[in-house]
Amino acid sequence: MDRKQERQWNGKSRGGSFGYLFFVFILKVFGIRFAYAVLAAVVFHFLLFAPKAVRAIWAYNRKRLGYGGMKSAVELYRHFYVFGQTLIDRMALRAGLQHKYRFEFENYDRFIEVISNSGVVMMGAHVGCWDAGSVFFGAYGKKINIVMFDAEHERIKKVLEKNGCGADYKIIAVNKGSVEAMVQIKLALDKGEYVCFNADRYVDGKATFAAEFLDGEVLLPDGPFRIVARCRMPVFFYYAMREKKRTYRFIFIEATPGEVKNEKKLVERYVDSLERIVRSYPRQWFNFYHFWNKPRRRPSLLEVCRGENREAKSYRPKK
Repeated sequence: MDRKQERQWNGKSRGGSFGYLFFVFILKVFGIRFAYAVLAAVVFHFLLFAPKAVRAIWAYNRKRLGYGGMKSAVELYRHFYVFGQTLIDRMALRAGLQHKYRFEFENYDRFIEVISNSGVVMMGAHVGCWDAGSVFFGAYGKKINIVMFDAEHERIKKVLEKNGCGADYKIIAVNKGSVEAMVQIKLALDKGEYVCFNADRYVDGKATFAAEFLDGEVLLPDGPFRIVARCRMPVFFYYAMREKKRTYRFIFIEATPGEVKNEKKLVERYVDSLERIVRSYPRQWFNFYHFWNKPRRRPSLLEVCRGENREAKSYRPKK
């Protein structure tokens, strides 16, 4: 496979309709614990037949987290297992099994105070189970609009909806046209609703910028930060992280008005919050492709004298 393709995300999540249907059946007939037990065997399938994802997480464990070879091998299995658990949890929560889980909150009262009086922008990433909280927001959950590259297979959607596992929130699909998406975002915020971005992935060909994350350079999508800076609405960084004993912790980090108005400051605060979350929950980093750029070649003296060492715009997280 072309290494360039391994560093790209195509807007689709892994998995087919049969896999989703299989686990929906297991959940309904045998319950959550049995689904986890079956998952333990299914993980080996992905380790064998998903080489791109395996290479990405192996590199993440070795280069970003600094694990040794033995620990990286063990963590590779655990990483995929935790990912499978979040997918099962997502289906279980959508199917009305909230009573099987425990939930804890950070800064939730402040979040409710703000969204009771204004539209809100929520910015997250592909960590944890970001949509787990939608079923607990009550009436607020009906007002959530997820801005995303909606490239999921229609068969998967139909399987989940048919079996009572459909999502309550609304989707604003950016792949249908940026102008249409902007109009929908503006209308949602004007109605006092909540617009959510996962701001860690970009689609090839779209505007990006470079940022330092986990001691390496990454590319992040330019669009979400430009939109947020122009909307001038309250902003929260939102993460729903899985903990032991089927517990989810919902974390709300509020951006200051000064950060919301300044794109550079907003990026710095976002990357800083994301890095802290990933270091606290390293197994819940769910970008299964080569997310980090290759180290840049050191320029020669002649190139420096000619001014040919032009660096990309870069934002660094606060230490």
